[in-house]
Parts: sequence; structure tokens; C-alpha cells
Amino acid sequence: MAAVKGILGRKLGMTQVWDSDNRIVPVTVIQAGPCRVVQLKTPERDGYSAVQIAFGAVKEQRLNKPELGHLKKSGTSASKHLAEIRVDDLSPYAVGTVINADVFAAGELVDVTAVSKGKGFAGVMQRHNFKGQGASHGNHKKHRAPGSIGACATPARVFKGMRMAGQHGNVRTTTLNLEVVEGDAERGLLLVKGAVPGPNGGLVFIRNAAKGPAAAAPDFSAKAESELVSVGAGDADGASEGERPEEAEGEE
Repeated sequence: MAAVKGILGRKLGMTQVWDSDNRIVPVTVIQAGPCRVVQLKTPERDGYSAVQIAFGAVKEQRLNKPELGHLKKSGTSASKHLAEIRVDDLSPYAVGTVINADVFAAGELVDVTAVSKGKGFAGVMQRHNFKGQGASHGNHKKHRAPGSIGACATPARVFKGMRMAGQHGNVRTTTLNLEVVEGDAERGLLLVKGAVPGPNGGLVFIRNAAKGPAAAAPDFSAKAESELVSVGAGDADGASEGERPEEAEGEE
């Protein structure tokens, strides 16, 4: 199932908050956005529908000319990270749209993708959760060894995919169906219940849950209209204040 909305951010760490029933809820704090839409990919031109977003300010000299030209075409400043959100409907999005942390409301389910923490070279007990060998009855210094890894003359080899010691962690992984506890647009923070992959400071990609309930499409036009209304109200107040002295002078 294609996503409906998503955002890039950085994992800041974990803390705890209290819910309405005064129970402690462990949450991961994510500095989500702001992300700017830099390109809309259409089935006619690209073969699929997707929204490309940019995140993370960076110096221009750290990007090459094709990257800078791609960003400047959409009026976006130099950004370090680009990501695509596969969507079915492109109508809510437009080039230049800014996506903030409030794109997700409290109670929504999200999938969080990141590169997990690297643990270096690890044995089979840590890497694959093997139980290890016996601690007595003749076992001699082989307690954490994997044991037999193949047969005898047949097949006379070790099968591909055998679980053995090796690089542990440092892979792209996704944690499914995490609940959004709160989205703070003013500070750009997103509180997600539970743990998410990756170290503190690592890049994370949040999108609506693929296996969760259907999510509503974001409405960026309503936010823009509310900002225009607030500005218009301020202008009206200023005009009314400016008319009062003239009325007073006319009365005199």
C-alpha cells in the first residue's frame, strides 16, 4: 500500500511523558522537518507517483552542481537529504509545500525507517540469539560457539545463508505501527511511543503505517488559508484603529 504522508527528521533521544490517565509513556523525541517538496513524480513522466522532499540545511559547497540545480529549480535552499514518498494521490502536494511535524496527529500509527546502530563483529549468540552450547559434561571452552554448520560428504559444502558470526547492525530497518503521542509544530518535535531504530542524531523517515488503518490525506491548503485569515484580521484591526482618531477629529 502506498503511503499518504511522510516526513524526514532526526532522532534526538528517548524520554517519558504522562498520559491522560497519569501513566508513564516511554517516547522517542524526533526533530521532524521542516521538509520542503522539491519534485512531484507522475506516472506519465516517471512511471510512478511520488513526492520528493528535502531536509537538513547544508552549505552549498558540499553539494555538486546537478544537486544544486535540482534544488534551485524548485526554489529550495541547499539541503543534505532527499527522500521520496510513494503516494496514490498527488493532489494535496505542490512544489514548495512545507511539511512540518504536525502532519501527524496524536493517535496515528506510523512506520519509522532508519539505519540501526552498528555493533561491529559479533558472534552467533548476540547476532542471531543462539542459546550456546552446554556448560558441563565434557564441553571444553566451546560454550559460545555455533556448533556444526554443515553435513558430511553430502552435500560436502555449507549452504548459503547459514547463520554465522559477522557484522551486526548497521542495516536499514523499519519499526512498524508505532503510535504518535504528540506533534509539536512550533518546536518541530514529534513524540513517538516506544523505541525507533538508529543512534541519537541519526536520520529517520516517518510515514503512515502500511499495515495500519487508512490515514487521511494531509490538508496543506487549510493551513495556508488560516495564515492568510490571521494576517487579514490583523490588517483589519490596524485599519479600524487608524480610523478612530479621524472620527474623533470630525466630532470635535
